[in-house]
Amino acid sequence: MNYYLIHTTYPILFVSVFARQLCLPVPAILFLLAGGAVAGSGQLSFTGVILVAVVGCVSADLVWFEAGRRSGRRVLRLLCALAADPSRCIRKARTVFASKGMPILLIAKFIPGLDGICPPMAGITGASLGAFVAYDAGGSSLWAGTYVTCGFVFAKELDRVVQYTSTAANALILIFGLPLFVLFVWKVALLLRMIRLLRPLHITPELLKARLDAEELVGILDLLRFEEDPEEIAVIPGAVRLDPRELRRKKRIVVPNGLDVVLYCSSKNSFVSARVAVAMRRHGIQRVHVLSGGLAAWKALGFPVSSVIVDPNAELARLSIRVIPGVNDRQGAKH
Repeated sequence: MNYYLIHTTYPILFVSVFARQLCLPVPAILFLLAGGAVAGSGQLSFTGVILVAVVGCVSADLVWFEAGRRSGRRVLRLLCALAADPSRCIRKARTVFASKGMPILLIAKFIPGLDGICPPMAGITGASLGAFVAYDAGGSSLWAGTYVTCGFVFAKELDRVVQYTSTAANALILIFGLPLFVLFVWKVALLLRMIRLLRPLHITPELLKARLDAEELVGILDLLRFEEDPEEIAVIPGAVRLDPRELRRKKRIVVPNGLDVVLYCSSKNSFVSARVAVAMRRHGIQRVHVLSGGLAAWKALGFPVSSVIVDPNAELARLSIRVIPGVNDRQGAKH
């Protein structure tokens, strides 16, 4: 804790809180605790520490608020990208904000995940700037005041607590963090390798359009259900909107020889499509292609889209694709 006590100043407090609200890995809470302890010794003003923290919070949240107002859907996809189910993350954020409204900002900073979602959601829903600043400043005051007050009251005990916490944290990092980091690096390396191997299998929108016009048998999988909330988003004609996790739960997928399967998502770098293509190749499906540029590239060329989404079971039957359920599917069917 001595490090934070020595380095805690008004500018450092502002920068740490501002960075934390931009979702950067900065220990702003420790600086707030230290700020309260330093205020207790008379080196900083208690009110000044809270005021600086509130200004840092509101300033960063205004960035997200404006980003939500200008690019709502993209911002939500960015914030929910690491969630296990990005689509569910987005729907939940919208549901919570719709039911609670702006007052949720008063407690959002105490709830992990909700804190980052609320400012852009306020911008997306068209909230007024004045109302947002008022509620956000109130929530920021409660959040910052709680930690600064704890630092102010328990200044003498903080150093001992942080020493024990640091020792435990170092042990946890060695036991769990290092193996997880190695696993993460290995998976990223594997994915990058597969993306490189799949690059020759990319198909351009022009080629896919020509094959559809020629009435060739092509399976098209729309993956927007995994990326975002896909309501009212049109699809490429004949596409099946599918959650890729459904593919991973299957025990086996049998695709007729000569049938090509084309995947597309909304991201231009086709990151999601590449992940699904890897899973499908593990199922033994070799003739899988990724649409270059995704749905955005298709639309940019003026190619048609449809509001009619093909029924998955009917399309599988048309393409003669057989899907053998996995263990989870069979257990679900019994219940």
